Amino acid sequence: MKAMVLAAGRGERLRPLTDTVPKPLVPLAGRMLIEYHLEKLARAGIGEVVINLSWLGERIREALGTGARYGLQIRYSEEGPVPLETGGGIARALALLGPEPFLVVNADIWTDLDFAALGPLPAEAHASIVLAPNPEHHPQGDFALCGEAVLEQGETRLTYTGIGIYRPAFFAGCPEGRFALLPLLRRAIAAGRLRGQVYRGEWFDVGSPQRLAWLDAHVRARAAN
Repeated sequence: MKAMVLAAGRGERLRPLTDTVPKPLVPLAGRMLIEYHLEKLARAGIGEVVINLSWLGERIREALGTGARYGLQIRYSEEGPVPLETGGGIARALALLGPEPFLVVNADIWTDLDFAALGPLPAEAHASIVLAPNPEHHPQGDFALCGEAVLEQGETRLTYTGIGIYRPAFFAGCPEGRFALLPLLRRAIAAGRLRGQVYRGEWFDVGSPQRLAWLDAHVRARAAN
């Protein structure tokens, strides 16, 4: 399986830090945020990773290079000066990702999830996403689950972690250019082709300078224990 790390965003919520540092390269416990993902992908046996680039993209390319030091082959999907959003960014990279299901991970999260534990994509599903209990900053959640089927509404709503496995067919019929992922998720739900699972381990959305500072201290404390 190949993987894609979404790294093209402007990082508005982390400004002013991201005025000069691309979001995937922000420091976390003495390392670049994206490095945690790359090392976990390599440990999961994933050898090829696609990273999309827009805001300060050359800084990312310079920092990560070919990926050899992480045991990976990194290829880059250029989006130009305006990021294509999540849906458009993945669709642009499909030619690099190939015909098989692939893993997608947002660059601006941190988790202790073992990517190798996600398992194969069910035959009838176009995608399978990882959900988590709602954090304080997102109490309303995004989706619900009935067994493994993802629903838009339900008694208990959960938050999309920015981690999922997708088939290229999930993006069938999409236009070129900039578009969000949410309408495609809703389309897959309506067709009964979106599956999900709940992860109750550590997962954090690095969405503000305050959350980044808290997470930095948390990761340092984990490493010290």
